[in-house]
Amino acid sequence: MINKKMFVNGQWTEALSGKTRDIINPFNRESIARVSEGDREDAKGAVKAARQAFDAGVWPYTPGSERGELIHALGRLIERDRQELAELETLDTGKTIEESRWDMDAVAGIFKYYAGLADKNHGEAIESPLPETSSRVVREPVGVCAQISPWNYPLLQASWKMAPALAAGCTIVMKPSSITPLTTIKVTELAEEAGFLPGVVNLVLGPGSSPGAELAESLEVDLVSFTGGIETGRKIMQAASKNIKKIALELGGKNPNIIFADADFDLALDSVLCGALFHAGQICSAGARVLVQDKIHDRFVQALQARMERIRLGSGLDPETEMGPLISREHLAKVEEYVRIARDEGALLRCGGERPSSPKLQDGFFYLPTLFTGCENRMRIVQEEVFGPVITVERFQSEEEVLTRANSTVTGLSAGFWTRDPDRIHRLSRGLRFGTVWVNDFNIYFAQAPWGGYKQSGLGRELGRAGFEEYTEQKHIYQNHDPRAANWFGA
Repeated sequence: MINKKMFVNGQWTEALSGKTRDIINPFNRESIARVSEGDREDAKGAVKAARQAFDAGVWPYTPGSERGELIHALGRLIERDRQELAELETLDTGKTIEESRWDMDAVAGIFKYYAGLADKNHGEAIESPLPETSSRVVREPVGVCAQISPWNYPLLQASWKMAPALAAGCTIVMKPSSITPLTTIKVTELAEEAGFLPGVVNLVLGPGSSPGAELAESLEVDLVSFTGGIETGRKIMQAASKNIKKIALELGGKNPNIIFADADFDLALDSVLCGALFHAGQICSAGARVLVQDKIHDRFVQALQARMERIRLGSGLDPETEMGPLISREHLAKVEEYVRIARDEGALLRCGGERPSSPKLQDGFFYLPTLFTGCENRMRIVQEEVFGPVITVERFQSEEEVLTRANSTVTGLSAGFWTRDPDRIHRLSRGLRFGTVWVNDFNIYFAQAPWGGYKQSGLGRELGRAGFEEYTEQKHIYQNHDPRAANWFGA
């Protein structure tokens, strides 16, 4: 059992209320840590520290090259502690240790990428309409940023927010999920070690309904970035309207993976499994909605079922494990309810659909990889995000048909398709209304490419230069080099 606190204005501090929360390993429900449980007053204190550091501190005026050096140093510390961070992430979330190591490599790379952008914000000279005048457009840090991260990729999602905000010169208040805070706490320790000034990086802990709500509503916060569910995203939009603060929302999606008959069969099959089942399907971009062309449908389903029935469940720390548990008892119940709904709606259960029977897995929140066929566009299991190891398969005949069906959801985060036809690649890449479209691949992202969705998948972008610009405001500076009186009034 380890004990961890919040970090406000350069000091590690208990919650003002004295409350704590036990952090549970979803593999066996054992308590692995005890952390401070903050509320609105703790969040107010963190915002005050960030406000002071931005308004009266030196961080916004620190040269970009110096900010970049600090951010790069933090990336190196993450590399140094990669294994410790990966183990914490696996204990916290249940995902396999190899997935957690991949995450830590990505996190370090994100900090290094934005470290390189910190001194590239040179502005732009534009043509001025009058002689003896000049104009330029500059980007300046937006100010105090509240950053609310989800439980499924705790440190990865935090890094997508933390690194560009710091590179831009903002001060931040991070609030990780109350059930998976350990790696965000650790990276805050590393930020302190790297030498960030007090008030630049702050961390509050606790539920979204208390410190999270305070961050969204606060008149002293200039931007709130949130990754999570659509309903919470709507509440944050409403709360942010109090001072018209900037918002960045990544709210998930229902992501189609389309398999045409001319696809490389084996590669497409493998992509469906990887695209839908990493981290037990608890991924906002999970390709859990699979659409297979009629000609290969039966063969594809048979092969998919055979692979899914062989997936090894277990502890994420066991190198033999291919899939770990779900995050919590409540989330397991949600997945079970979606499976019940699917069966009631007429979907055909091919495998899974229940908890595993192995005695070794009874203490954890495990659910068998589940496959439904005979799925139709109208079904809730097809239209709504399950966030679990559940794959639905739909049969289609034509390109036009599948494009219409793929675009039919209210979200538009990501989509993928498999084909060898270059003309089809061009048509579908253009026709799919999603923020990311993968061609002959799935669930690939990297620091240089923007991430975000259409429709109800959210607002704004993370990663890439667009992710940096989210944390800036544009300012036009006009200068008259030879001012003269107009003599318009009362001359």
